Amino acid sequence: MIQGRFDMEKIIQELPEKAKEKWLENKKYFAKLKKKQRKRLDVMMNEIHDEEFERTDCLTCANCCKTTSPIFTEKDISRISKYLKMKDEKFISQYLQRDTDDFLVLKTAPCTFLDQDNSCFIYDVRPKACSEYPHTNRKKFIQITDLTLKNTEICPAVFNIVETLKSKLPL
Repeated sequence: MIQGRFDMEKIIQELPEKAKEKWLENKKYFAKLKKKQRKRLDVMMNEIHDEEFERTDCLTCANCCKTTSPIFTEKDISRISKYLKMKDEKFISQYLQRDTDDFLVLKTAPCTFLDQDNSCFIYDVRPKACSEYPHTNRKKFIQITDLTLKNTEICPAVFNIVETLKSKLPL
């Protein structure tokens, strides 16, 4: 398991390899978990999520903001455009593009709105996908295990959450 806040850059650098090493094990674990239909899974995930984020400071990492883009919904675009005092169309043309799945995402990575101290210029109006990231505390967690598996490569907290889940709920 990845521990603490020490040397976050090293943790982030090693994370893809660690996630790759655990990928098959985690894939099999989630497949078994789906078959079991655990009633308390969401409650357990919320507890594990909360415990992990008591130890994890996203501002020391921001790897999600540096490497991926959230999907921007119409509501997100409208809210952020208003905050930036821009027309929606101008915001879209300046910052967004359609991805291969036809979703609106940022044109560039790292995120345009990420500051040098890893804070977000638009934090109070950020996209819903950002405010819900890494989604490990959402209802019906079992429906997003593929996304969670992908996020173990990006977010050290998600890696830790999955490892904690496996230890607390062995299959």
